[in-house]
Amino acid sequence: MIRYALFGIVALLGFMPAALSARDPAPPPPATTVEPTVTITITPEIDRPGPVFEGWGTALAWFADVTGGYPDPVRQKLADLLYGQNGLGFTIARYNIGGGNRAGTPPYLRPGGAIPGFWRQPAGAVGTDWWNPDRPEMWDWSADARQRWWLDAIAARVKTPILEAFSNSPPWFMTVSGRVSGAEKGTDDNLRPGQEGRFATYLTRVVERLQRQHRIVFRTLSPVNEPNTDYWFAANRQEGSHWSPARQATMIDATAAALRTQQLATVVAAMDETSSDLLLTDWAAYPAATRARIGQLNVHSYGTLHQTGVRDVARASGIPLWMSENDTPGDKLPEDFDDIRPALALADHIVADLKRLEPVAWVFWQAVEDLSGGARGTGSNWGLIKMDLRAPATAPHPIHLTTRYWAMANFSRSIRPGYRLVRVDDPDTVGAVSGDGRDLAFVHVNAGISPRRLTVAAPGSWTATTTVTATGRDAEAGAPQPPTARPAIIAAPMSITTIHLSKR
Repeated sequence: MIRYALFGIVALLGFMPAALSARDPAPPPPATTVEPTVTITITPEIDRPGPVFEGWGTALAWFADVTGGYPDPVRQKLADLLYGQNGLGFTIARYNIGGGNRAGTPPYLRPGGAIPGFWRQPAGAVGTDWWNPDRPEMWDWSADARQRWWLDAIAARVKTPILEAFSNSPPWFMTVSGRVSGAEKGTDDNLRPGQEGRFATYLTRVVERLQRQHRIVFRTLSPVNEPNTDYWFAANRQEGSHWSPARQATMIDATAAALRTQQLATVVAAMDETSSDLLLTDWAAYPAATRARIGQLNVHSYGTLHQTGVRDVARASGIPLWMSENDTPGDKLPEDFDDIRPALALADHIVADLKRLEPVAWVFWQAVEDLSGGARGTGSNWGLIKMDLRAPATAPHPIHLTTRYWAMANFSRSIRPGYRLVRVDDPDTVGAVSGDGRDLAFVHVNAGISPRRLTVAAPGSWTATTTVTATGRDAEAGAPQPPTARPAIIAAPMSITTIHLSKR
């Protein structure tokens, strides 16, 4: 009996789980699943390049009004990061001509959003009809010094910058509500009837003065912004104004006339609509004469429906098309400087814009955004650079580069002014060719979990180099490959990969 009992105990121990036996080794960890590599062939149509690409840039509102007042080492560093040769290499800037609220209006606009106007209200002037642009005392040319600092900083870094002036709102005394943030209702026009000519004079006089004062050239002037929307109402926290299509047309006509009166080479850009479908609605309502006065078509890409329709309008009209404003922060993602997902969202959006709109420029909204996480909540990932825009000008000003900054670098450092976009059959890849045809640049976004083997089917033999932005890799440059036909590159999961091919 004792022998059988011992045998039973031994047998029981032999079948005990390893976790119950101190002498048995721990089980191995579960094997990590290795996703299979997907092979993609990129075939560019380099024999049919698009129009000359003019470059990348940012609007200066609202961050320039804040950062232009920072200590010089900080603002110089910011300018280098955006417009320097070792930064993003931007060549385009959109300068915001502020409307300006009535003196004494309690602050209610967001940080940097209270852009000063260039008008001056004389002592004793009352009502809304006192302003006379022909009287020098009605102008304040010392206004907006902080944003104007950026004009000088850009001109010092870019040999031939492309500058556009744009307006979000008329000055308060030209509005219905008396506020530059919009009418009481977001669907109502806020410019007082009959003020189009005066407003156009205001804008064009500012353009002329800034050109002389800063020795720059504004190539275009955009008098309305996201006009046919319900975004702009008096209680809003930024400048804005609703414009019906008919009032847009009247304002475009008035701006073109004022530019001729001032004898400026600047042309009208319009209409900076928030989405392609709204731009088509506005354009369809314009008289032929108004359309003919537009020298550049501007569209934002917050709504992407019917983008190819806008491309067709620009082609048929023979005028250049800009994607003049966008920021894609990633849906419901908390503020995180190192999270690759907002960078992937931005890069994916840029690729889609370039492929469908085929614009000659792509312009970011405001490159520097206010910190929004931490004590302020979970925040969001707007902007390429994060700073505390609410801090006093004399306080320390840490600069936080986000993954989205490096994602932008993948595009702006590789597809340079003078290149031409080329059609690429892969939906996640955008391509461009240099003017002499000896350089090709492709930016590929792999937002999935599988690696991708990218083979470029371009005729000839090419030397290939790569730049990769991914978690822990900030526009990281790879070693050149030996010259070969059909270069092949591995695009890691959750990454943005630039492939640069050269013939030398």
